[in-house]
Amino acid sequence: VMAGTPSHGTHVSGIIAAVRNNGKGGDGVADNVKMMTLRAVPDGDEHDKDIALAIRYAVDNGAQIISMSFGKDFSPEKKWVDDAVKYAESKGVLLVHAAGNDAKNIDTADNFPNAVFADGKGKSGTFITVGASGDATNGGLAANFSNYGKKEVDVFSPGVKIYSTLPGSEYGKNSGTSMAAPVVTGVAAFLLGYFPELSARQLKYVIEKSAVTSPEKITLPGSDEKVNLSDISKTGGFLNAYEAAKLAATLKGERITKPEVIIKPTIVKKKKKG
Repeated sequence: VMAGTPSHGTHVSGIIAAVRNNGKGGDGVADNVKMMTLRAVPDGDEHDKDIALAIRYAVDNGAQIISMSFGKDFSPEKKWVDDAVKYAESKGVLLVHAAGNDAKNIDTADNFPNAVFADGKGKSGTFITVGASGDATNGGLAANFSNYGKKEVDVFSPGVKIYSTLPGSEYGKNSGTSMAAPVVTGVAAFLLGYFPELSARQLKYVIEKSAVTSPEKITLPGSDEKVNLSDISKTGGFLNAYEAAKLAATLKGERITKPEVIIKPTIVKKKKKG
């Protein structure tokens, strides 16, 4: 949650989990979601220590998916965040991060946090970076502000004029990859609700593998150049909840669940008198 204005976190939370079908405002993407709200960003850029501690706190207190709608272009203590990301992965937690709103190629421009470990030993297998898609009739299928990257942005998701909750029982529209990331988080939560044995790696696989490609060229954010979506994202596709659900239904879950504990009554036989 970002400081300064409570509207950001409230809007993001509503995208994921606003009560559905109650006739008020809009519907969240997922039903039956329990939210854990953590304030990790001060008035300005977040501190690496705070992000690392927030991730660890969320993991230790039962989070299965962590949605991160914040970012910056420097990370002096990236190892702390990397270690927290590795910890989340070791505990089977999916992390979803907004790609940023600078119309930059984050394959080459710094953007943190990210899935690539600073020690050069690979990248997280449970980390999804999300770009913002838009309206083909108003600004293009890729939002003109969205960061992008053939290697570092995994999928594009709706992020323009997203209607959601605001403080004071109000509702309104906001745009940004901050809105696109919780749409992906909501779909991940929806999938986990129906397929609770899917692991974090499987959720990432399903969301990315089921992404729907565009047959048309799109406008590169921040320019007039026409490119393929596959030129600016790893999957070359847009989030599709329906296709994700169909694919998830074909997988055998890998998540380790605790076996049900059945307590059997103890039968005490009374000794016969005499």
